[in-house]
Amino acid sequence: MSDHPGTSDTPDPLDSFDEIIEAETTRDPDLAVIEAGSRTLRTQGGQPYADVPARPEDPEVDRALREVEADLATRWGETKLEPSVSRISALMDVLGEPQRSYPSIHITGTNGKTSTARMIEALLGAFELRTGRYTSPHVQSITERISLDGAPISAERFIETYKDIKPYVEMVDGQQEYRLSFFEVLTGMAYAAFADAPVDVAVVEVGMGGSWDATNVIDGDVAVITPIDLDHTDRLGETPAEIAGEKSGIIKQDATVILAQQPVDAAQVLLKKAVEVDATVAREGLEFGVVARQIAVGGQLLTLRGLGGEYPEVYLPLHGAHQAHNAAVALAAVEAFFGVGAQRPDPLDIDTVRKAFAAVSSPGRLEVVRRSPTIVLDAAHNPAGARATAEAVQEAFDFSRLIGVVGASGDKNVRGLLEAFEPIFAEVVVTQNSTPRAMDADELAAIAVEVFGEERVQVEPRLPDALEAAITLAEEEGEFAGGGVLVTGSVITVGEARLLLGKG
Repeated sequence: MSDHPGTSDTPDPLDSFDEIIEAETTRDPDLAVIEAGSRTLRTQGGQPYADVPARPEDPEVDRALREVEADLATRWGETKLEPSVSRISALMDVLGEPQRSYPSIHITGTNGKTSTARMIEALLGAFELRTGRYTSPHVQSITERISLDGAPISAERFIETYKDIKPYVEMVDGQQEYRLSFFEVLTGMAYAAFADAPVDVAVVEVGMGGSWDATNVIDGDVAVITPIDLDHTDRLGETPAEIAGEKSGIIKQDATVILAQQPVDAAQVLLKKAVEVDATVAREGLEFGVVARQIAVGGQLLTLRGLGGEYPEVYLPLHGAHQAHNAAVALAAVEAFFGVGAQRPDPLDIDTVRKAFAAVSSPGRLEVVRRSPTIVLDAAHNPAGARATAEAVQEAFDFSRLIGVVGASGDKNVRGLLEAFEPIFAEVVVTQNSTPRAMDADELAAIAVEVFGEERVQVEPRLPDALEAAITLAEEEGEFAGGGVLVTGSVITVGEARLLLGKG
């Protein structure tokens, strides 16, 4: 077998993966598995990418970061919520309202938020603005969530920021019915880090929903709503309209709202909220959109219509029609931020726009991490995201045989996810990631058998074994055939696989 971890002559680092995770019993399981991957495979992956930082090389810094991670892990995780902004508001108050010291672009929606945030950040940076970006969840390192000038903050700065706000966090903890959650503390850290930098503009992705999300203590000058679909229905609502009602909470008085294409009932809710707060609305397909797109090597070539006119020959190094639509939304958001279409009639400088989009990356989103066979990672975790990924894979890759590796969270619509991938997977290897939220591999397999049929389903509870099995299945057609592997189902699954497989 070629181009995957381990050979018959050397110890396979994947063998120690579970042992390291088991030894990390006192740490948050998500953090434990991330660290396990980085330690077992550090010699394989080559130079780490700037947007996916490795563990700190300095032992003292690494120890200090572990202490911060351990402290954060004692708090409510991101799946345990008490719908309220009272705690984060109290923290902002004692910190001196850092989120008021810079303008912001606030992003919500069901799918495409992180990729859109990265595109907005790239555009603003290309126009020489200092940016802060806050996104979640992270693919590999917790420091990815807070970025300055297009790159995750250093471990040293992350630690320093946590230590700076910790006394205030503890003060608020003592005054509230519940302690601040993991996500609330990270949100406070991001807003404090942006004020300290200082940034010219913050690009902020909601964690979940909108109205009661911890990020919603900002008043975004521009509110971006990416496509809304069914996800987190137990918390946000069971219809697109109900979910839109929650997400519309980021639309503030006199803001500009950039609406991606939406289901009709969701669009009605969002437009009604915009009218109530005198917000200006720009809608994809009407005021802006994708004029043309064609497949290009490593991505696609776009013509985008913005609020100020057309932007032809824009190269985007990301695959899929959904990323083209994300690009249109990002462009309109940045135009709105600069007043294009309102205060000024001229479009943005086309060469600067092209330069920005050409530099965009989005780890874990149809990301090719290996060749021979080709292995692609995608963090689709709900049916809508899976449908977009399946369509993009068929368009961008010429696989004669595609093997799926799926590890999903137990609180997701797993059947809908699998049904979206069924037409493109020759076979599927079901597995589970190493977090408590992961659906048990046997339970996932039972659903997969109903969707794919028993002969097309293989069960490998350990992700390293699942990857090995999928590679073997993809190689059955021979070294020069068009077999491939798509790893998907969860951001955590993708992050673990990324660490196990390395880059390139």
